[in-house]
Amino acid sequence: MSATRSIFFEIELPNATTWFYFSALLAVALFFKFNRLLSIRNGDVLSLFLPMPGFLLLSQYGLSPFWGYLWLLAASGYFLLRCLFDLTLVRRPALSPNLNFGGLAWLAGALFVSLIAVAARHPTTQAVPYSPYLGEGKGGPSKQRETAPGTMEPMRKQVARVLREQAPAEVDEELLELGVERGLTVLCHLVIAIGLVLIGWRHFEDLHAGMAAATFYLLLPYTYLLLPRAPLGVGRWDHAWPMALMIWMVLFFRWPTLAGAFLGLAAGTVFFPVLVLPLWLSFYRGRGARRFSLSFVLSAGLCLVVLRLILGSNGVLPPTVLASWKLSAWLPMPWRPPEGAMEGIWQRTALHWAYRLPIFLAYIAFVGATAFWPAPKDLAHAIALTAAVLIGIQFWYADQGGVYILWYLPLLLLLVFRPNLSACQPQPPGQDWLARLGRRLALVGRRILRLLRPTRSRPPVTRLVS
Repeated sequence: MSATRSIFFEIELPNATTWFYFSALLAVALFFKFNRLLSIRNGDVLSLFLPMPGFLLLSQYGLSPFWGYLWLLAASGYFLLRCLFDLTLVRRPALSPNLNFGGLAWLAGALFVSLIAVAARHPTTQAVPYSPYLGEGKGGPSKQRETAPGTMEPMRKQVARVLREQAPAEVDEELLELGVERGLTVLCHLVIAIGLVLIGWRHFEDLHAGMAAATFYLLLPYTYLLLPRAPLGVGRWDHAWPMALMIWMVLFFRWPTLAGAFLGLAAGTVFFPVLVLPLWLSFYRGRGARRFSLSFVLSAGLCLVVLRLILGSNGVLPPTVLASWKLSAWLPMPWRPPEGAMEGIWQRTALHWAYRLPIFLAYIAFVGATAFWPAPKDLAHAIALTAAVLIGIQFWYADQGGVYILWYLPLLLLLVFRPNLSACQPQPPGQDWLARLGRRLALVGRRILRLLRPTRSRPPVTRLVS
């Protein structure tokens, strides 16, 4: 039986280069429109693979990481221009994928099962490329380069601690923590894929387009190669976590209260979703902005309180928050020297502040401009500008700027497959479910008060008898 198991289940995973070419060829077969070679869709399908050479350069032993980060930032610059160009696109032709809905659903399911298989695979059996972080002949996913932990890292450790207490004594603690981290990552990818399908069904009015976006998301090599402790050594589970919440914010955009709750939950765990708040407040201006902002504040505040109770009781809150804040490396001054453990295009550059400071100021101006331009906004504007704001972080972020493609990848897929969304706008005040619920509760309250109100005694009526 052991021989049979080794024959049929010992699958050798391809390296990053093979994965890149295989997924690109399959994506062209599925989504490339051969009868419209110069269409925007074809350019989008090919451009989604632009960051991959940068990741391959980072994994090449003996090559300076500068060239890998330079390529990644160049790809991020193209995506930023593409998002801004999308603001001018009004008419979008309906271009269906080359495979029907059932075939895409089957392929998406198979890709997700493959993702689970990759996540569950023992790290020592995976192909290990050269990496500047690991050194020649060393590594494996379990030797990932040390980075500052995020605010959600202690939460992951709490889950691992609970499972470790219930697991048998012979279970390897390191493998258990790796399983928890990868399991959370796979769960986030599943939530994102389901959200893409539902957005296509509810807002694009095209379930086929939603399934195409979800299939393309699972097909792209980033979901596999950026798993925690994967061969590239740069993935972490909380990179996909905020986008899992923000995709569902887009799904429930017609309900400002729910949308604000999802964005607040994302902002309460990692910092960068806060940067899209001015944009979405402008989107809801006069159409539920108060409910959106109130829900955002309550959700983010509740999340911070929970984190304070969990992390503060263990004494890890101050170092965790400080380590997460130092990832942007702006303390105490924008031109302070970079931390030794950080990597980026400006690393080991004496005049790095001359690059970062103007870019950061331009980025802040752009974030402020999204609160006023364009006005009014529809869903297409909101998606494109949200992606642009998240992409802009890559240019000034201190640690591995350009690597965090999972922060905005699902939004790019929505741009690729979206139809004309000029009619997708928030409901006017008084027409959504919360306003209707408030009116019904007020009506019920008035009726209850009317029943509880004491009746006035009437004077006796005397009849005059003639």
